[in-house]
Amino acid sequence: MFKPEELLKKVNEALEQLPYDRKPASLYEPIRYVLSLGGKRIRPVLMLMAYNLWKDDPERIMMQAIGLETYHNFTLLHDDLMDNADMRRGHETVHKKWNANQAILSGDTMLLQAFERMEACDADKLKEVFKVFLVTTFEIGEGQQLDVEFETRNDVTEDEYIEMIRLKTSVLLACAVKIGAILAGASKEDADNLYKFGEQIGLAFQLQDDLLDVYGDPKVFGKNIGGDITSNKKTYMLINAVNRANASQREELMRWINATAFDRNEKVAAVTRLYDEIGIRQLCEKKMESCYQLGLQHLAKVSVSDERKAILKAYAAAMMKRQS
Repeated sequence: MFKPEELLKKVNEALEQLPYDRKPASLYEPIRYVLSLGGKRIRPVLMLMAYNLWKDDPERIMMQAIGLETYHNFTLLHDDLMDNADMRRGHETVHKKWNANQAILSGDTMLLQAFERMEACDADKLKEVFKVFLVTTFEIGEGQQLDVEFETRNDVTEDEYIEMIRLKTSVLLACAVKIGAILAGASKEDADNLYKFGEQIGLAFQLQDDLLDVYGDPKVFGKNIGGDITSNKKTYMLINAVNRANASQREELMRWINATAFDRNEKVAAVTRLYDEIGIRQLCEKKMESCYQLGLQHLAKVSVSDERKAILKAYAAAMMKRQS
Protein backbone atom coordinates (compact mmCIF):
# COMPACT_ATOMS: atom_id res chain seq x y z
CA MET A 1 0.00 0.00 0.00
CA PHE A 2 1.28 3.45 -0.91
CA LYS A 3 1.31 6.30 1.59
CA PRO A 4 -0.47 9.54 0.60
CA GLU A 5 2.80 11.46 0.45
CA GLU A 6 4.21 8.89 -1.97
CA LEU A 7 1.17 9.21 -4.21
CA LEU A 8 1.31 13.01 -3.99
CA LYS A 9 4.93 12.91 -5.17
CA LYS A 10 3.94 10.68 -8.10
CA VAL A 11 1.08 13.02 -9.04
CA ASN A 12 3.31 16.09 -9.01
CA GLU A 13 5.94 14.31 -11.07
CA ALA A 14 3.33 13.24 -13.61
CA LEU A 15 2.00 16.81 -13.86
CA GLU A 16 5.50 18.15 -14.45
CA GLN A 17 6.07 15.65 -17.25
CA LEU A 18 2.89 16.43 -19.18
CA PRO A 19 3.69 17.32 -22.80
CA TYR A 20 2.61 20.66 -24.22
CA ASP A 21 3.38 20.14 -27.89
CA ARG A 22 0.18 21.43 -29.51
CA LYS A 23 0.02 24.88 -31.07
CA PRO A 24 -0.37 27.73 -30.49
CA ALA A 25 1.83 27.56 -27.41
CA SER A 26 0.12 30.69 -26.04
CA LEU A 27 -3.09 28.67 -25.51
CA TYR A 28 -1.32 26.07 -23.41
CA GLU A 29 1.06 28.24 -21.38
CA PRO A 30 -1.68 29.34 -18.93
CA ILE A 31 -2.62 25.67 -18.46
CA ARG A 32 0.97 24.73 -17.64
CA TYR A 33 1.06 27.72 -15.28
CA VAL A 34 -2.16 26.75 -13.44
CA LEU A 35 -1.09 23.13 -12.98
CA SER A 36 2.33 24.22 -11.69
CA LEU A 37 0.96 26.28 -8.81
CA GLY A 38 0.77 23.32 -6.45
CA GLY A 39 -2.08 22.55 -4.12
CA LYS A 40 -2.93 19.56 -1.97
CA ARG A 41 -3.85 17.34 -4.98
CA ILE A 42 -6.50 15.74 -2.76
CA ARG A 43 -8.66 14.48 -5.64
CA PRO A 44 -6.03 12.58 -7.64
CA VAL A 45 -4.52 11.20 -4.43
CA LEU A 46 -7.95 9.96 -3.34
CA MET A 47 -8.48 8.28 -6.71
CA LEU A 48 -5.13 6.51 -6.48
CA MET A 49 -5.77 5.49 -2.86
CA ALA A 50 -9.17 4.06 -3.75
CA TYR A 51 -7.63 2.04 -6.60
CA ASN A 52 -4.87 0.92 -4.22
CA LEU A 53 -7.45 -0.72 -1.97
CA TRP A 54 -7.60 -3.51 -4.55
CA LYS A 55 -4.60 -3.08 -6.84
CA ASP A 56 -0.94 -2.46 -6.11
CA ASP A 57 -0.08 -0.54 -9.29
CA PRO A 58 -1.74 2.89 -8.91
CA GLU A 59 0.59 4.37 -11.54
CA ARG A 60 -1.54 2.46 -14.05
CA ILE A 61 -4.39 4.97 -13.58
CA MET A 62 -2.22 8.07 -13.22
CA MET A 63 -3.59 9.64 -16.40
CA GLN A 64 -7.17 9.44 -15.09
CA ALA A 65 -6.03 10.93 -11.76
CA ILE A 66 -4.30 13.73 -13.66
CA GLY A 67 -7.50 14.19 -15.69
CA LEU A 68 -9.46 14.78 -12.50
CA GLU A 69 -6.88 17.27 -11.24
CA THR A 70 -6.96 19.03 -14.61
CA TYR A 71 -10.73 19.33 -14.34
CA HIS A 72 -10.55 20.62 -10.76
CA ASN A 73 -8.08 23.32 -11.78
CA PHE A 74 -10.26 24.25 -14.75
CA THR A 75 -13.10 24.97 -12.31
CA LEU A 76 -10.78 27.11 -10.17
CA LEU A 77 -9.61 29.06 -13.22
CA HIS A 78 -13.18 29.91 -14.18
CA ASP A 79 -14.18 30.55 -10.54
CA ASP A 80 -11.38 33.10 -10.28
CA LEU A 81 -12.59 34.80 -13.44
CA MET A 82 -16.21 34.89 -12.22
CA ASP A 83 -15.10 36.25 -8.83
CA ASN A 84 -12.55 38.62 -10.40
CA ALA A 85 -10.01 37.22 -7.93
CA ASP A 86 -6.46 38.55 -8.13
CA MET A 87 -4.56 35.71 -6.47
CA ARG A 88 -4.63 31.92 -6.32
CA ARG A 89 -2.15 30.00 -4.14
CA GLY A 90 -0.04 33.11 -3.74
CA HIS A 91 0.24 33.75 -7.49
CA GLU A 92 -1.63 35.90 -10.00
CA THR A 93 -4.75 34.33 -11.44
CA VAL A 94 -4.80 33.62 -15.19
CA HIS A 95 -7.11 36.48 -16.11
CA LYS A 96 -4.82 38.89 -14.21
CA LYS A 97 -1.56 37.51 -15.57
CA TRP A 98 -2.99 37.32 -19.10
CA ASN A 99 -6.58 38.50 -19.68
CA ALA A 100 -10.20 37.33 -19.44
CA ASN A 101 -10.35 36.02 -23.01
CA GLN A 102 -7.23 33.94 -22.43
CA ALA A 103 -8.70 32.55 -19.21
CA ILE A 104 -11.87 31.46 -21.05
CA LEU A 105 -10.03 29.84 -23.96
CA SER A 106 -7.36 28.12 -21.88
CA GLY A 107 -9.99 27.03 -19.36
CA ASP A 108 -12.13 25.48 -22.09
CA THR A 109 -9.07 23.65 -23.37
CA MET A 110 -8.34 22.34 -19.86
CA LEU A 111 -11.85 20.91 -19.74
CA LEU A 112 -11.24 19.05 -22.99
CA GLN A 113 -7.87 17.81 -21.73
CA ALA A 114 -9.58 16.48 -18.61
CA PHE A 115 -11.97 14.37 -20.69
CA GLU A 116 -9.14 13.25 -22.98
CA ARG A 117 -7.12 12.03 -20.00
CA MET A 118 -10.11 10.33 -18.41
CA GLU A 119 -10.83 8.58 -21.72
CA ALA A 120 -7.37 6.99 -21.78
CA CYS A 121 -8.46 4.08 -19.57
CA ASP A 122 -9.12 0.41 -20.26
CA ALA A 123 -11.84 0.04 -22.90
CA ASP A 124 -13.99 -2.22 -20.71
CA LYS A 125 -14.12 0.46 -17.97
CA LEU A 126 -14.55 3.47 -20.26
CA LYS A 127 -18.36 3.68 -20.38
CA GLU A 128 -18.80 3.42 -16.62
CA VAL A 129 -15.94 5.84 -15.85
CA PHE A 130 -17.20 8.38 -18.37
CA LYS A 131 -20.74 8.23 -16.98
CA VAL A 132 -19.54 9.00 -13.45
CA PHE A 133 -17.26 11.79 -14.65
CA LEU A 134 -19.87 13.34 -16.94
CA VAL A 135 -22.60 13.38 -14.29
CA THR A 136 -20.11 14.91 -11.85
CA THR A 137 -19.23 17.74 -14.24
CA PHE A 138 -22.92 18.51 -14.72
CA GLU A 139 -23.47 18.56 -10.96
CA ILE A 140 -20.54 20.86 -10.27
CA GLY A 141 -21.88 23.38 -12.79
CA GLU A 142 -25.28 23.15 -11.12
CA GLY A 143 -23.69 23.72 -7.71
CA GLN A 144 -21.79 26.72 -9.01
CA GLN A 145 -25.00 28.21 -10.41
CA LEU A 146 -26.78 27.73 -7.07
CA ASP A 147 -23.87 29.43 -5.31
CA VAL A 148 -24.22 32.42 -7.66
CA GLU A 149 -27.98 32.59 -7.09
CA PHE A 150 -27.55 32.43 -3.32
CA GLU A 151 -25.59 35.71 -3.46
CA THR A 152 -28.81 37.62 -4.10
CA ARG A 153 -31.01 35.67 -1.69
CA ASN A 154 -31.48 36.20 2.03
CA ASP A 155 -33.73 33.18 2.57
CA VAL A 156 -31.27 30.34 1.83
CA THR A 157 -31.99 27.37 4.12
CA GLU A 158 -29.45 25.05 5.70
CA ASP A 159 -30.69 22.15 3.54
CA GLU A 160 -30.30 24.24 0.38
CA TYR A 161 -26.78 25.17 1.41
CA ILE A 162 -25.79 21.57 2.12
CA GLU A 163 -27.11 20.53 -1.29
CA MET A 164 -25.18 23.35 -2.97
CA ILE A 165 -21.86 22.37 -1.39
CA ARG A 166 -22.58 18.70 -2.11
CA LEU A 167 -22.85 19.59 -5.80
CA LYS A 168 -20.13 22.21 -5.96
CA THR A 169 -17.49 20.48 -3.82
CA SER A 170 -18.17 17.03 -2.45
CA VAL A 171 -19.27 15.17 -5.60
CA LEU A 172 -15.77 15.61 -7.07
CA LEU A 173 -14.20 13.85 -4.08
CA ALA A 174 -16.88 11.17 -4.38
CA CYS A 175 -16.17 10.90 -8.10
CA ALA A 176 -12.45 10.46 -7.38
CA VAL A 177 -12.84 7.45 -5.11
CA LYS A 178 -15.59 5.85 -7.21
CA ILE A 179 -13.60 6.03 -10.43
CA GLY A 180 -10.59 4.64 -8.58
CA ALA A 181 -12.74 1.72 -7.46
CA ILE A 182 -14.20 1.16 -10.94
CA LEU A 183 -10.75 1.13 -12.54
CA ALA A 184 -9.61 -1.40 -9.94
CA GLY A 185 -12.50 -3.72 -10.87
CA ALA A 186 -14.39 -3.31 -7.59
CA SER A 187 -17.98 -4.44 -7.26
CA LYS A 188 -20.78 -1.93 -7.83
CA GLU A 189 -21.70 -2.07 -4.16
CA ASP A 190 -18.13 -1.27 -3.08
CA ALA A 191 -17.83 1.54 -5.63
CA ASP A 192 -21.14 3.02 -4.46
CA ASN A 193 -20.11 2.87 -0.80
CA LEU A 194 -16.83 4.58 -1.62
CA TYR A 195 -18.80 7.26 -3.47
CA LYS A 196 -20.95 7.88 -0.38
CA PHE A 197 -17.79 7.95 1.75
CA GLY A 198 -16.25 10.59 -0.53
CA GLU A 199 -19.48 12.58 -0.62
CA GLN A 200 -19.70 12.86 3.18
CA ILE A 201 -15.99 13.60 3.58
CA GLY A 202 -16.43 16.30 0.93
CA LEU A 203 -19.27 17.90 2.86
CA ALA A 204 -17.17 17.93 6.03
CA PHE A 205 -14.25 19.34 4.03
CA GLN A 206 -16.31 22.30 2.75
CA LEU A 207 -17.84 22.97 6.16
CA GLN A 208 -14.30 23.08 7.49
CA ASP A 209 -13.51 25.73 4.87
CA ASP A 210 -16.41 27.78 6.21
CA LEU A 211 -15.05 27.38 9.73
CA LEU A 212 -11.44 28.19 8.85
CA ASP A 213 -12.48 31.36 7.04
CA VAL A 214 -13.74 32.66 10.39
CA TYR A 215 -11.57 30.91 12.97
CA GLY A 216 -8.44 29.92 11.05
CA ASP A 217 -4.93 31.26 11.63
CA PRO A 218 -4.18 33.64 8.74
CA LYS A 219 -0.49 32.61 8.75
CA VAL A 220 -1.47 28.97 8.26
CA PHE A 221 -4.71 29.47 6.31
CA GLY A 222 -2.76 31.32 3.61
CA LYS A 223 -5.11 34.31 3.37
CA ASN A 224 -6.87 36.80 5.58
CA ILE A 225 -9.71 35.32 7.57
CA GLY A 226 -13.16 36.83 7.35
CA GLY A 227 -13.48 36.93 3.58
CA ASP A 228 -16.86 35.18 3.72
CA ILE A 229 -18.06 37.60 6.38
CA THR A 230 -16.90 40.63 4.42
CA SER A 231 -18.71 39.50 1.27
CA ASN A 232 -21.86 38.25 3.08
CA LYS A 233 -21.28 34.83 1.52
CA LYS A 234 -24.10 32.43 2.36
CA THR A 235 -22.23 29.85 4.41
CA TYR A 236 -23.38 27.28 6.95
CA MET A 237 -22.17 29.77 9.57
CA LEU A 238 -24.13 32.80 8.36
CA ILE A 239 -27.33 30.90 7.51
CA ASN A 240 -27.51 29.37 10.97
CA ALA A 241 -26.55 32.60 12.70
CA VAL A 242 -29.48 34.39 11.04
CA ASN A 243 -31.86 31.52 11.86
CA ARG A 244 -30.77 31.06 15.49
CA ALA A 245 -30.14 34.66 16.56
CA ASN A 246 -32.41 36.36 19.05
CA ALA A 247 -34.08 39.61 18.05
CA SER A 248 -31.23 41.94 19.04
CA GLN A 249 -28.56 39.65 17.60
CA ARG A 250 -30.45 39.36 14.33
CA GLU A 251 -30.89 43.12 14.15
CA GLU A 252 -27.14 43.66 14.56
CA LEU A 253 -26.31 40.89 12.12
CA MET A 254 -28.64 42.27 9.46
CA ARG A 255 -27.20 45.74 9.97
CA TRP A 256 -23.76 44.41 9.09
CA ILE A 257 -25.09 42.35 6.18
CA ASN A 258 -26.88 45.38 4.70
CA ALA A 259 -24.06 47.85 5.32
CA THR A 260 -22.61 49.24 2.09
CA ALA A 261 -19.76 51.13 3.77
CA PHE A 262 -17.88 49.57 6.68
CA ASP A 263 -14.48 48.96 8.20
CA ARG A 264 -13.50 45.42 7.21
CA ASN A 265 -11.81 44.51 10.49
CA GLU A 266 -14.68 45.94 12.52
CA LYS A 267 -17.27 43.94 10.58
CA VAL A 268 -15.29 40.68 10.85
CA ALA A 269 -14.81 41.16 14.59
CA ALA A 270 -18.48 42.04 15.18
CA VAL A 271 -19.91 39.14 13.17
CA THR A 272 -17.42 36.70 14.72
CA ARG A 273 -18.53 37.87 18.19
CA LEU A 274 -22.15 37.21 17.20
CA TYR A 275 -21.19 33.74 15.98
CA ASP A 276 -19.53 33.12 19.36
CA GLU A 277 -22.61 34.28 21.24
CA ILE A 278 -24.98 32.15 19.16
CA GLY A 279 -22.73 29.05 19.29
CA ILE A 280 -22.16 28.79 15.56
CA ARG A 281 -18.64 27.37 15.77
CA GLN A 282 -19.80 24.42 17.86
CA LEU A 283 -22.79 23.89 15.55
CA CYS A 284 -20.54 23.76 12.48
CA GLU A 285 -18.06 21.44 14.19
CA LYS A 286 -20.91 19.11 15.16
CA LYS A 287 -22.20 19.01 11.57
CA MET A 288 -18.68 18.35 10.27
CA GLU A 289 -18.23 15.48 12.68
CA SER A 290 -21.63 14.03 11.74
CA CYS A 291 -20.71 14.02 8.02
CA TYR A 292 -17.28 12.58 8.78
CA GLN A 293 -18.68 9.72 10.89
CA LEU A 294 -21.33 8.91 8.24
CA GLY A 295 -18.54 8.77 5.67
CA LEU A 296 -16.61 6.31 7.84
CA GLN A 297 -19.71 4.12 8.11
CA HIS A 298 -19.81 3.81 4.33
CA LEU A 299 -16.06 3.11 4.18
CA ALA A 300 -16.55 0.32 6.75
CA LYS A 301 -18.96 -1.41 4.33
CA VAL A 302 -16.33 -1.65 1.58
CA SER A 303 -15.36 -5.31 1.30
CA VAL A 304 -11.59 -5.09 1.65
CA SER A 305 -9.61 -5.69 4.84
CA ASP A 306 -9.45 -3.04 7.55
CA GLU A 307 -5.68 -3.17 7.12
CA ARG A 308 -5.95 -2.05 3.49
CA LYS A 309 -8.50 0.63 4.39
CA ALA A 310 -6.37 2.01 7.24
CA ILE A 311 -4.34 4.42 5.08
CA LEU A 312 -7.42 5.89 3.39
CA LYS A 313 -9.12 6.20 6.77
CA ALA A 314 -6.09 7.98 8.21
CA TYR A 315 -5.97 10.31 5.21
CA ALA A 316 -9.62 11.28 5.78
CA ALA A 317 -8.86 11.89 9.46
CA ALA A 318 -5.94 14.15 8.51
CA MET A 319 -8.22 16.10 6.13
CA MET A 320 -10.48 16.83 9.10
CA LYS A 321 -7.56 18.27 11.08
CA ARG A 322 -6.21 20.59 8.39
CA GLN A 323 -5.58 24.26 9.12
CA SER A 324 -5.46 25.51 5.54
